[in-house]
Amino acid sequence: MKNDDDKRFDGKKPTKRPPARKVLEPVDTAKGERIAKVMARAGLCSRRDAEEWIAAGRVAVNGKVLASAALNVTEDDKVTVDGNPLATRERTRLFLFHKPRGLVTTDRDPEGRATVFDHIAENNPELPRLMSVGRLDINTEGLLLLTNDGGLARVLELPATGWLRRYRARANGVTDQTRLDTLKKGVTIDGIDYAGVEAKLDRVQGANVWITLGLREGKNREVKNLLEHLGLAVNRLIRISYGPFQLGETPEGTVEEVKTRVLADQLGEKLALEANVDFEGPVIDRTPEPEPEFFAAKGAQKGPRPPRSPETIKPHRATSEERRPGGPKKPEPRRHVSALRDDRVKAEKGPRR
Repeated sequence: MKNDDDKRFDGKKPTKRPPARKVLEPVDTAKGERIAKVMARAGLCSRRDAEEWIAAGRVAVNGKVLASAALNVTEDDKVTVDGNPLATRERTRLFLFHKPRGLVTTDRDPEGRATVFDHIAENNPELPRLMSVGRLDINTEGLLLLTNDGGLARVLELPATGWLRRYRARANGVTDQTRLDTLKKGVTIDGIDYAGVEAKLDRVQGANVWITLGLREGKNREVKNLLEHLGLAVNRLIRISYGPFQLGETPEGTVEEVKTRVLADQLGEKLALEANVDFEGPVIDRTPEPEPEFFAAKGAQKGPRPPRSPETIKPHRATSEERRPGGPKKPEPRRHVSALRDDRVKAEKGPRR
C-alpha cells in the first residue's frame, strides 16, 4: 500500500488530508487585532507571556479555548483568561524613569537580580503594569521610557521611527574629536554593521574622557562597542534623552508621567496611528488603601485601638489575698490626719518608762 508521499512520484495528485480540527475559527484578518496584542494592551502581560498562556490553554474567546495565538479579535469578542474577563483597555500612558545602576531591564531575571519592574512595583504600587521602550544594561543609568501600551513601546523602539537617543559616556583612555568624527560614517565591528553616530568630546578628566553620543539604532551594547573600537573603556554610561523626552532633573529611582496632551503632541498623527494609541480610555486608580489608624507609624497621631476579641482576653487570676480563708482582708476605715499625727508623735517619744 502506497502512502501519499509515494503517490507524488507516481505522477498522481496527493490525496487531500482532512483539515485539522481547530478550537476556534479565526476571524477575518482585515478586522481586529492579534489576541496577544490585545492582551498586552490591556496591561495583563507581555505579548510573549500572552502566547505562552494561550499555548497553556488559559485563554478563551467566546467560550472556546484557544490553541494558537494566530487569531484576530474585535471589540465584540469576549476574551477570558483563567475564566476571568479581560480588563478594559486603559488610556495610553508614558512615564520617564531615572534608572539607577544595578537594576536589570526585564520582567523576570533567572539569576534573581533586582529588576526595574520590581523597583517600580515596590515604590509606585499605584501604577499599571508597565513595559519598557527598549532596554538599558544593568550598569547603564539614566532615562528609561515606560508605557502601559505595547503598541506604543514597539513603535518607539524601532529605528525607523528616527528618534535620537543621547548618552553621556565616561571612558578611560585617550582620544580626540578627529577620531570621534570617524564614527559618523558608520563602522563594522565583529561582523555587525553600526550606523553613523554623532560623538562629541566634552572634556578630559584625568585618565578619563567625557563624550556625548547620539544614535538612532540602539543595538545591544552599541555605545560600549563603538568606543572600545576606538581604544576606550567605558566605565560609566548615562542616557540623557530619548527623542523629545529629557532626563532633566528627574531624581534617581523615581518615575514621572508625561501628560497626555504632551505625549499626543510629540507623537504626532502618524506615530499615533501606527501605535494605535488610545487617549480617550479610562485611567484606573490603583492607589492602595491607607492602613487603619491604629497601625499608623510611630509618632503619628493614633486612633483608638480596636476592642479585643473574647478569645484573646485572658481569664482573671485570683491574688494571694483572694485565696486566703474567709476571702481578702477588708480594708481599715480611713482616719483623720490629726489622729495620724498623734500616732507619729507617740512613736517618736517611745513608750513611757
